[in-house]
Amino acid sequence: MPDDTRPPTEEPRLTTRLPARRRARYPLHVVAAMPLALAGLIALLVSGNALRPFDRITTVDGKMASKSDYFKDPEVRRLLLKHGIRVDIHRLGSRGIATQSLRGMDVVFPSGQPAARLIRQRQQRAVRTARPFVTPLVLGTFRDYARTLVAAGVARPQRPPGGGETLYYDLDMRGFMRLIEDEKTWNGIDFSAHSRRSNDGRVLVRTSSVCESNAAGTYLSILAFVKNDNQAPGTERRNRPARTAGDPVLDVAAQVKPLINLQGMAADEQADSYFSDEGEAIAPVSLIYEHQFLKHQVDHRKKHAEQDDRRVLLYPSPHALTEPELISLNDDGDRLTELMETDADLRRRAIELGFRVRFSGEDGTSEQLNAYLREHEVQVPTPNPDQTKVDAPDLAALERIINHVGSCPPPGEDGPR
Repeated sequence: MPDDTRPPTEEPRLTTRLPARRRARYPLHVVAAMPLALAGLIALLVSGNALRPFDRITTVDGKMASKSDYFKDPEVRRLLLKHGIRVDIHRLGSRGIATQSLRGMDVVFPSGQPAARLIRQRQQRAVRTARPFVTPLVLGTFRDYARTLVAAGVARPQRPPGGGETLYYDLDMRGFMRLIEDEKTWNGIDFSAHSRRSNDGRVLVRTSSVCESNAAGTYLSILAFVKNDNQAPGTERRNRPARTAGDPVLDVAAQVKPLINLQGMAADEQADSYFSDEGEAIAPVSLIYEHQFLKHQVDHRKKHAEQDDRRVLLYPSPHALTEPELISLNDDGDRLTELMETDADLRRRAIELGFRVRFSGEDGTSEQLNAYLREHEVQVPTPNPDQTKVDAPDLAALERIINHVGSCPPPGEDGPR
């Protein structure tokens, strides 16, 4: 039998041992943990967060409306952390941000210009602002309902490249509003002819609360603009005869109030309901933003290798763009606002989240988004030939319309800041 034993003093070849004193300094469990620590350091270097625990992290407090979903995005949070900034979001509707106290906040991020103008007017210092992206207001619906509206003569499908089912339809708001005013039901406009189901519910749009939400306030502006012969209430021509001897702004408000289905939700919660498995049962037509739909389609393509052909968009005509505005209230807010204007990675991520980022020249607002959609094999929406854009009422007129339609409570304000 071979002798496999070695003399007690012989060490195996190619084996090293720490000297006795060093073994005492590095217990076995510490030595075993060294590869894990090295892996962690490599991960920090790759992510760009190496040495971050030793850097100063500035927490920026902000009241934000539906566009807070941008700052909730994990990739956006990682990019901001590279610059030493963490954003703490205090969620509130755009109009609530505009009418309530901003004490203790570093920035605010209302989803549209009416609220942004109210906020800027309240400040007692020159403020730095950024409008990093825009997104159209749209109506999210389901294919059977869109086909029903096409058959009713108030919607038109956009043609997808290469044919097939479209994701997008242009909606004639004047004709659509007529269906609502006439209290038509879905079955009353032959929904059952385009679906295996029936629906005796009224043709309505499910909206968030006009008292809080920029989306609902913007939709209300569309209704008021169309009802007022394609001009903003309060800007009527002098030679135009008044409908009544009363207040022309409240006259329009009274006419559009029955056309809006108030739900009291935040705009992002409205989108969550639409994209849920029970979205069609919750509401056939929901008020959302385009970027929410486009991000859903990209995510659906990545997960299922196909578009979500069940959900489709209605683009209202006349149309309304929403312009979120980041408004700084102090030096920490200035840092975040500057980054939103200058950081290429933050702009790139906005495109990936479905926003139309504000560029100029060849890097146009829509073209980079369109390129991203094509890259992920999602149909690109095409501009409606009717480019009529809604002129929003001035702030005073819009406030009066919102208060009349929503019976809004008085603002809980305790000073400019």
